[in-house]
Amino acid sequence: MRLIQPVRTRIKFCGLTREQDVTDAVAAGADALGFVLWPGSRRHVDEERLAALAACVPAFVTRVGLFVDASPEFVIRASRHLDLLQFHGEESPAYCAGFERPWIRALRMRDGIDLHGAAEAYAGAQALLLDAYRPGVPGGTGETFDWSRIPASLTKPVILAGGLSLGNVADAIERVHPFAVDVSGGVEAEPGCKDSRLLSAFATAVTQADRKRLG
Repeated sequence: MRLIQPVRTRIKFCGLTREQDVTDAVAAGADALGFVLWPGSRRHVDEERLAALAACVPAFVTRVGLFVDASPEFVIRASRHLDLLQFHGEESPAYCAGFERPWIRALRMRDGIDLHGAAEAYAGAQALLLDAYRPGVPGGTGETFDWSRIPASLTKPVILAGGLSLGNVADAIERVHPFAVDVSGGVEAEPGCKDSRLLSAFATAVTQADRKRLG
């Protein structure tokens, strides 16, 4: 049994690029919305676009910025529009903690990764986001990984990412008991364009899985 056992699995919809998708994601029940600030992604938004999208997010929905080895100056500017920072590159614990914002550390599940060691090293993180590993790709692969590799005794809250969709999120919740699930491609009509029906269906699947898990 995971040490941090949520009563309700939180939902993060990531890779939003359009105002309507922000509105639809909030209506579906999102706890957090992710904005990709890495130029190598097909879902990338620049600072101006981030400001416009962040302004559409109502109170009590967390605005998350995804960074990959960005300059401190860029993170500082972008953080004006964000509530939480998410680091996907080779950022050190000191770097992650240097922006006066809460933050989470993304880890790609490569062979031999020590999650207990990472939880200790990144002790200041609000959570660990676990994603599939593909060489040269910092995230957004659309691939799953072997969920049994996540130790139940991990002390940090787990945000499960990597290839989640309407078809597998219930199984993921039953097997992993994550604090939150993070989905991008699994709720899209095309990269960067969310499908309102898939957003709602995914959120419903999470709710139903929680009810089943909690009896």
